[in-house]
Amino acid sequence: MPAPFTPAPFTIAALYRFAAFADPDQLAQQLRVLCGELKTCGTLILAKEGINGTVAGSEDAIAALIAHIRTLPGCAELDVKYATGAEAPFARMKVKVKREIVTLDAGELDPASQAGHHLDPEAWNALIADPDTIVIDTRNAYEVSVGSFDGAIDPGTRSFRDFPAWFDGFAEKLRDEGRTPRIAMFCTGGIRCEKSTALIRARGFDDVYHLRGGILRYLEEMPESQSRWQGECYVFDERVAVGHGLKAGSHGLCRACGLPHRLDEDHACPRRNPTISP
Repeated sequence: MPAPFTPAPFTIAALYRFAAFADPDQLAQQLRVLCGELKTCGTLILAKEGINGTVAGSEDAIAALIAHIRTLPGCAELDVKYATGAEAPFARMKVKVKREIVTLDAGELDPASQAGHHLDPEAWNALIADPDTIVIDTRNAYEVSVGSFDGAIDPGTRSFRDFPAWFDGFAEKLRDEGRTPRIAMFCTGGIRCEKSTALIRARGFDDVYHLRGGILRYLEEMPESQSRWQGECYVFDERVAVGHGLKAGSHGLCRACGLPHRLDEDHACPRRNPTISP
């Protein structure tokens, strides 16, 4: 009796690169054609500041797509993090052109040249273990609720656009105290902390670091026994959250409010009216 057919897993690639694109519309059109030919799914965002996105497809298709993106101006060192999934994590393929590849609304910044110092996971562990280091989670509050580094400050933001105002208030307190501390920042894949460290350096803080490749690379490379990460990491696809080794986590999304919650616990949905019986 023949063995049952098992479809090949999807290769999932989360990628970004800050680079100078003179004509992002033209590059986007080329990518739309290529992604159609390769039958990939996901989202790519292009702007004059670079490229960002997550895509999925067959192993060969993703390899071909990544190889093409590396030929774009300034993208030879494209940051890519890979994972696999049994099912397609996205319904369709979208290639968009926007003003920013990650929206901060903080004026002119150049993360390609202004970002803080990159640290690999081992050096990151040593840095955040120092009590004199201020560790800031640049993600939104609902992401932080799923997991974070021990001792990290949660700005409590609802959107990345809220981060500049939060930091300006935080920086004012530091200056009032006469402090110019060492600051370490992190995010899911590296793009938000790279842009926010450029913002912080533009605000006059120079001793600034961020986790290369973000939480996802940390969870991929750092042995769990040596990890300083607590909980899981929220991701923007149907996996919802991942743990060490980028294995699928224990969270789902509430259909009512869209917030992540542990599947083995009751979810206190903010949209649920307790006066109405189910």
